[in-house]
Amino acid sequence: MANKIAELQEQLNWHWRNTMRPIRFFGLDVKAAVPFFVLLFFPRWSTLIFAFLVVAFFQFLEKRGLTFDAAMRATRLLIFGPKRPALMTFRHRKLKDFG
Repeated sequence: MANKIAELQEQLNWHWRNTMRPIRFFGLDVKAAVPFFVLLFFPRWSTLIFAFLVVAFFQFLEKRGLTFDAAMRATRLLIFGPKRPALMTFRHRKLKDFG
């Protein structure tokens, strides 16, 4: 009886388990599919090619274990470097790669 009650409670709380999962659109992170929404407003061959290239690039990164958000942070770090001048000196943190 206690087993059935625990199982029922697990079923009632099941929806909370998936609240932090990324939203997927045809097996792709939704943020990586944004160029296709741009394609709706600017339908050109160049936009279509750009959308496919962006999606292929982020699909490649995802297959290598890097999420869209982590790829954007890595790109920002690559472009601007580890210095964070907008923060006050005492709030600077040393950037770490847990890779």
